[in-house]
Amino acid sequence: MKTDDQRVLKGFLDYLKVEKGLATLSVSAYKSDLVQFSEFQGKRKRELLSARRDDVRAFLGDLFGNGVSDRAVARKLSALRHFYKYLLLDRLTQHDPTLDIDSPKQWKILPKSLAGTEIDSMVESVRTQRSPGADPALAQRDQAMLEMLYAGGLRVSEVVNVKLEDLKLELGYVLVRGKGDKERLVPLGRAAQECLQTYMREGRAQLLNEKVSPVLFVRRGGGKLTRQRVWQMVGSASATGRHASPHMLRHSCATHMVENGADLRTVQTILGHADVSTTQVYTHVALDRLKTVYRKYHPRGKKTAG
Repeated sequence: MKTDDQRVLKGFLDYLKVEKGLATLSVSAYKSDLVQFSEFQGKRKRELLSARRDDVRAFLGDLFGNGVSDRAVARKLSALRHFYKYLLLDRLTQHDPTLDIDSPKQWKILPKSLAGTEIDSMVESVRTQRSPGADPALAQRDQAMLEMLYAGGLRVSEVVNVKLEDLKLELGYVLVRGKGDKERLVPLGRAAQECLQTYMREGRAQLLNEKVSPVLFVRRGGGKLTRQRVWQMVGSASATGRHASPHMLRHSCATHMVENGADLRTVQTILGHADVSTTQVYTHVALDRLKTVYRKYHPRGKKTAG
């Protein structure tokens, strides 16, 4: 720990003992948590005084990744909150990196991911639309959108804004413009490529009816799709009666990739997360599922030692 960090940490601990009258054990707990964060910062060649919000999130994500319990992570976040509040009051720093950091419990509340069989059923439901007046061209478009949402973990806003020139089917990817107008290349699997080829060859031309549009997915007459229409389409495609949303398809893409061994950096790149700590939550989703399956199927998964 660097000299400046040691100095401010000592001042904070003295403040807890003298001004707040905390017991030695409580002060020791604060010290342990802050030293751990300081060491984490040291590995990243950063200091306590210069910590940013991303540093705190990365620290919490690292704790979760190492199996630290929600309660312990919440305690460490609380220690950081008190520490930086003290620094602000003493004008030792200009900002509080713990502001707007969700509680650890909220971190792990994600829309439920869909099972692979549920996604297959949704795609099949759209593909085999047989209701009176159903439009085959719309079915082809909706199936292609479902495949793209799941294949690349795209946000709704990204799907409706994909341009025709962004789609590189021969190379197996699509250029996506995400938050902050940042561009990323998203790979597309064989199923998505085949559905898109069919839509491009047949359905899209029928929907355009000789009109021209720069966007990939269009409504009848060539107009641009709204985000609400995509949400409606995904919700109505659920063949199991379970509510589904485009965001669930995005989370399903990430969860299934992690469950099947994908590294977090790759998933981060595909989803367009600015910080890998945002992606790390999928490790815990996958781990929770792994524990559930283990307890269900391992002969001694539910037994206690006798």
